[in-house]
Amino acid sequence: MPVPILKQGNYLIASVQSALTDADTERLQDDLMTQVSRYRSHGIIVDVTAIDVMDSFAARSLRTIAHMTRLRGADTVIVGLQPEVAFAMVQLGLTFEDMHTALDLEEGLAWLAHKTPARRRQRDGRDSGR
Repeated sequence: MPVPILKQGNYLIASVQSALTDADTERLQDDLMTQVSRYRSHGIIVDVTAIDVMDSFAARSLRTIAHMTRLRGADTVIVGLQPEVAFAMVQLGLTFEDMHTALDLEEGLAWLAHKTPARRRQRDGRDSGR
């Protein structure tokens, strides 16, 4: 089942509604990369609130999405990790150390709103380092 991806200003919001098969996860990666390019998005939120179980492939794929989109100039925030999912990921040694997570969509949007203007200034050479 494809993951719906909504455009919200300069951001994309992918709302995962149910556990993803490996094929669904790969399609999500492809769809996000296509839309980041098409809309020149500055940020992506992947909302996993509805997921109560996440396997290692899905967790690694989320990290891959963040790395791929970062190379395209967009920051990624994973929102809504359930406590049980976070616990299981830690037990399996899977972490999101190199990417940002937030409790919910509102917090994720706030982080992107704070992060993306500063990064654009830095990229455009207008950041004086302050």
